[in-house]
Amino acid sequence: MKIRRFAGVLLGALLVLSSLGTAARADEGMWTFNNVPRAEIKKRYNFDVTDEFLKHLQLASVRFNNGGSGSFVSPNGLALTNYHIVEDFVTELSTPQKDYAKTGFLARTPAEEMKIPNLELNVLESIEDVTERVNAGVKPGASAVDALAARRAAIQAIEAESTRATSLRSDVITLYQGGQYNLYRYHKYTDVRLVFVPEFQAAFFGGDPDNFNFPRFNIDMSLVRVYENGQPVHPAEYLKWSTTGAKEGDLTFVTGNPGSTSRLNTVANLEYLRDTAIPLLLRWLEHREAVLKAYMAQGEEQTRRAQNELNGVQNALKVYRGQFAGLKDQALMARKSKEEQALRQSIAADPRRQRDYGDAFDLIAAARKNFAPYERDRRFLDLAAGFNTQLFQYARSLVRFAAESAKPSAERLPEYADNRLPALGAALSADAPLYPDFDKMKLADSLAFMRDEYGASNPLVQRVLKGETPEARAAELIDGTKLKDASFRAQLFKGGAEAINVSNDPMLELARSIDPEARAVRKRYEDEVVGVERNAYAKIAHALFETEGTRLYPDATFTLRLSYGSVKGYNENGHHVAPFTTLGGLYERAAEHKYQFPYNLPQRWLDRKTALDLKTPFNFVTTNDIIGGNSGSPTVNRQGELVGLIFDGNIQSLVGNFIYDESVNRAISVDSRGMLEVMRKMFDATELVAELTGQTKAQAASGQH
Repeated sequence: MKIRRFAGVLLGALLVLSSLGTAARADEGMWTFNNVPRAEIKKRYNFDVTDEFLKHLQLASVRFNNGGSGSFVSPNGLALTNYHIVEDFVTELSTPQKDYAKTGFLARTPAEEMKIPNLELNVLESIEDVTERVNAGVKPGASAVDALAARRAAIQAIEAESTRATSLRSDVITLYQGGQYNLYRYHKYTDVRLVFVPEFQAAFFGGDPDNFNFPRFNIDMSLVRVYENGQPVHPAEYLKWSTTGAKEGDLTFVTGNPGSTSRLNTVANLEYLRDTAIPLLLRWLEHREAVLKAYMAQGEEQTRRAQNELNGVQNALKVYRGQFAGLKDQALMARKSKEEQALRQSIAADPRRQRDYGDAFDLIAAARKNFAPYERDRRFLDLAAGFNTQLFQYARSLVRFAAESAKPSAERLPEYADNRLPALGAALSADAPLYPDFDKMKLADSLAFMRDEYGASNPLVQRVLKGETPEARAAELIDGTKLKDASFRAQLFKGGAEAINVSNDPMLELARSIDPEARAVRKRYEDEVVGVERNAYAKIAHALFETEGTRLYPDATFTLRLSYGSVKGYNENGHHVAPFTTLGGLYERAAEHKYQFPYNLPQRWLDRKTALDLKTPFNFVTTNDIIGGNSGSPTVNRQGELVGLIFDGNIQSLVGNFIYDESVNRAISVDSRGMLEVMRKMFDATELVAELTGQTKAQAASGQH
């Protein structure tokens, strides 16, 4: 499961629980580090969460800017994450002659470590509440549009001021969908080098059929080393690697960066997802899946190029199909409506609360209803579903940079503010492999999908296709653009608006031609939906704060969160699912499926089976509350030691975007003991094991604890 990329039974939402006067309960919650439920953890697990413990976890945790999480695991800058967090980079660093996805990769010396292009890692240094400052510029009675603009200006000013004063990456984060604003400051690292990955087939054993399921048997891990000024960093904190692991019932913590959840969503918002947004998204993903399979059918090299993207698309399809099924359950949506009504009645019972918060639900419902006819335009134009090639993304970034750079920083689209431009420049100049035949096929398919959704006679479609077939137009664009050259992109970016605006590159011309419509639908969405919902959800959040106070956690925002839970099995279809699997179980599952894809094993794993201790714990489940973005998160014990590595959730967690249910919701980790056994016995990675465990090479080789 690539829970970094996207986010059964729908039982309700956090909003519902809070409306009935109960705070987050059981092991539920993705908690910000400045609002950890220490009393609840003490009550449930008799463990005191100290400031020192939190600081240790915070500074040992790292965020991968491509959508995942990780942690420092040695004093010399080694960071642990999933294979699937770096799989795109593994493909980029590979060649047809050296396919590291097939063979795995191990750097035995610093000289062999491979620089990963355009990867940024962030370590959270501090959190500051800036809610009053963000809201200070909103004039009483301001419209939703003006309020959104005022807050954005304040946010950009706060971020710019903080960046100048501290030289740290500074992001203002919207919490409780507008109820609070916090300033997060990060130390940024941009020199990251690949040290170790297993083979893809071992990391993703069981493939799509086993994705979001348990038992599992995956070695979904990777190690990178973080450098600064040409030297490995020595992090202020790192997680010691537990050689004894965890056992059933043990308290576990997970730190990571869950991407997004919708547990505060109203019924109207959920209905919008069910009836409008998710169906279109599923059709788009199904198109992408079909074209990727068709491309991979052409041969082994095409399979190598497209495999990672197909994994992500199939993962997303499973996620959204699970969410869609939950949202279509009429009985459960009726229950959601009933419980939401209870909250509305509790607000209406108090004249002051009714005055302050009473219109919030109706405002959200109206905003979603009115925007529904424009969701297609937002998906195809603003979110570029009609232009499925990285080359178009480069073109759009350059075209918008040219336009936005002429404005004061505070008035630009947020991604083009001064403090965001260095990252944009790095992304544009990154020299990643690009395969014209692959991009032609993807672009042609997305153009055809747009034509079919809008109709061939639609003026926008005719303008984009210029009277050609999608295949011919895609070939013309891909063959004609110079944006395939990283140095050309960097030159345009450096030349600024003048250089970009005079270029007649066909991909830039395409981006320019649709930008007015794309900007218009983005502005409409921000003004009529985002702006309205910022105000409305802030009202709901404040109504909940009055009841629950700090016992309410915010929806996920791809920022550092802490969840707590325990190692625990669960019941599924009348059977008990044990919390641990073993390395021996891996071979049993492969044999059950006659070693056929996706249950085949790399040759190394067949040759070295007898060297392994097959009783070694391999994967395990906990009750920790996680979601997409938590991939690569460390699972730690009471001592703050690493006992596991999050890589998936079970099928019951698919609806975790809306609800957490402790009875069946499980996070899946690779066991620390299994990782050591594989590194030691499969890859002879004695030096790595010694560094991770603090042992001598002789001890690491022998497997001593």
